[in-house]
Amino acid sequence: MRSDLFAHTEQASTEPGFRLQNSKLLKATVGGGGAFYARRGAMVAYQGTARFEYQSSLAGEGSVKDKLVKAAKGAISGEGVPLMRVTGEAEVFLADEASEIFIIHLDGSDALSINGANVLAFESTLNYDIRMMTNAGAFAGAGLFNTIVYGQGQVAITSHGHPVVLETTHQPTYVDPNAAICWSANLQVDLQRSEGLGSLIGRTSGENFQMQFTGPGFVVVQPKENRAGIGQTGTTQASGPGGALGSLLGGAR
Repeated sequence: MRSDLFAHTEQASTEPGFRLQNSKLLKATVGGGGAFYARRGAMVAYQGTARFEYQSSLAGEGSVKDKLVKAAKGAISGEGVPLMRVTGEAEVFLADEASEIFIIHLDGSDALSINGANVLAFESTLNYDIRMMTNAGAFAGAGLFNTIVYGQGQVAITSHGHPVVLETTHQPTYVDPNAAICWSANLQVDLQRSEGLGSLIGRTSGENFQMQFTGPGFVVVQPKENRAGIGQTGTTQASGPGGALGSLLGGAR
């Protein structure tokens, strides 16, 4: 049998870890008692023996108080990553609606802040947390929480289309909240509203909110945004930017 299709045969790998099968499919090899975490529902195929376990927000390191705070933040924001823990002896293939996938290697010297919607998988050697952004409470529905990963290991992120990496060291950088994939965790991040005559009379540009990044580092931007826009006409889902807390704040105005 002959076909160009067979040019896409699985790429062999024996070492545990992540490897791109192609730009839209991640191959994660697990074994030897190891584990990794992946977005629930991201598995498209696997070979071998794999176990998929629901990962509660209460799991992980820290005191009971810290775990409860993490769980509360995830429930309020609606932006905590819905995870599963994968163990066994297997090769697991992961994808997210044919989005582009990129692997980032963390060496323990820095941390990465990621939009929860763009987390595909990360190794169990990494730690993670959910944090509230500076002055986020003043802007209902504008991406109040983000996921921080740190330590040593690999994390796989997704992008709708080919992203661009913008350096933030020499000047402030402004990004649509829905387009920001990830950024250096050390950056100062603020949310701001665009003001102008149009907003006073109900005629806006459609760019009402931006995330402002300041400091040495970078921000990764995908070529996609929420067409309805934040703060504009349209229904915001609980799993979207701002989540449940955004809805509560919006209703209180």
